[in-house]
Amino acid sequence: MMRTNIGSLSGVLAFALAFSSSGRALAQEPQPAPSTTPQSSQPASPTDATQPASDPERTVASTADGKEAAASSAPQPKPATKGKKGKQEYTGPMTLVILSPTPMLDEEGNQRQDPDGKLMFNPPVKQQRDKFGHPLFDEHNKPVMQTKENLGYDENGKKLHPSKEKPPKLVSVSIARGTLTVDGMTGKAALNYEIKDLKYIYFYVPGVGTTVVSNAPFPAAVEQKKAFDDKTLTVTVNDHIVQLTSDQRLLGKAPESAFVLVDKNFTVPTKFPVMGYGPIRVAPYAWPGSKQNDQKDSAEAPPLPADLRPVPLLQGCPAGQMRAPGAPTLPGQVAAPHPCVPIAAVVTTTSANQPAPPNTQATK
Repeated sequence: MMRTNIGSLSGVLAFALAFSSSGRALAQEPQPAPSTTPQSSQPASPTDATQPASDPERTVASTADGKEAAASSAPQPKPATKGKKGKQEYTGPMTLVILSPTPMLDEEGNQRQDPDGKLMFNPPVKQQRDKFGHPLFDEHNKPVMQTKENLGYDENGKKLHPSKEKPPKLVSVSIARGTLTVDGMTGKAALNYEIKDLKYIYFYVPGVGTTVVSNAPFPAAVEQKKAFDDKTLTVTVNDHIVQLTSDQRLLGKAPESAFVLVDKNFTVPTKFPVMGYGPIRVAPYAWPGSKQNDQKDSAEAPPLPADLRPVPLLQGCPAGQMRAPGAPTLPGQVAAPHPCVPIAAVVTTTSANQPAPPNTQATK
């Protein structure tokens, strides 16, 4: 009986030893990696929570409610930076200041007119733009306007350059001691004109109208060939021949055509032919005055004889005055001055009570 119990006890001990060895073997096997899912449990020691990770960019901070915050390596919003070429953000006005057109004046200060008689104005002056295309202001916050030499920039920041335009060719005409004839009869003589730029010449003939002549074509004009011939200009107007002669050559050496337009409706209040010139081809035309005849051999007329010179009348004296009498003057003599003097009040009265003057003959 005792032997049996001892045998059974040894069997139990052997089973326990085998179970413990199998437990150690299981403990030595590799454990699986811990899950990256955050746990609500606290770290084993305080030092483990404050020790930095091996990669600081992948450090994840825990929020108060236990959720993970976004990693610091996520893209952050960039601060406002300057534009290209260091351009600051423009907050000023975008509308350009434009000045009103000004009248276009000629050499004499009068407003110019185009060939159709319309008033001419200078183009409006605009404000400059800077190299970024914004309106330009000076240090006093005043707009900087464009000039002929400096136009500034355009809206895209491109530099503007003034256009190089050739000045128009001027056709100068000098008429010296000219004579205007109509059908061979002299209508005007001693004409002297210095035309700096020939546009139109006007001839007014009573009963015919106003003839507009130019060396260049213009609307409604008819060409007459070889009208400008050396020192003469000859045009035909309604079967009448109008000719202008000068001591100097009018245009070139070779004959040139003239372009003629007849205006029958425009008249001049005169009975004699009239000549003029100007830049307008429509009524009313310009009729500038002729220059004085510059003749070197001209002489002044002698003065009138003294006895034929008119004597001006004297002005009346004020009230209560009269001209003082003077000695008479002969024709041609200088009259003596006759000033105004007060009128003397001479009153002669006789009374009936006064005795009569004595009779000198009776006493004798």
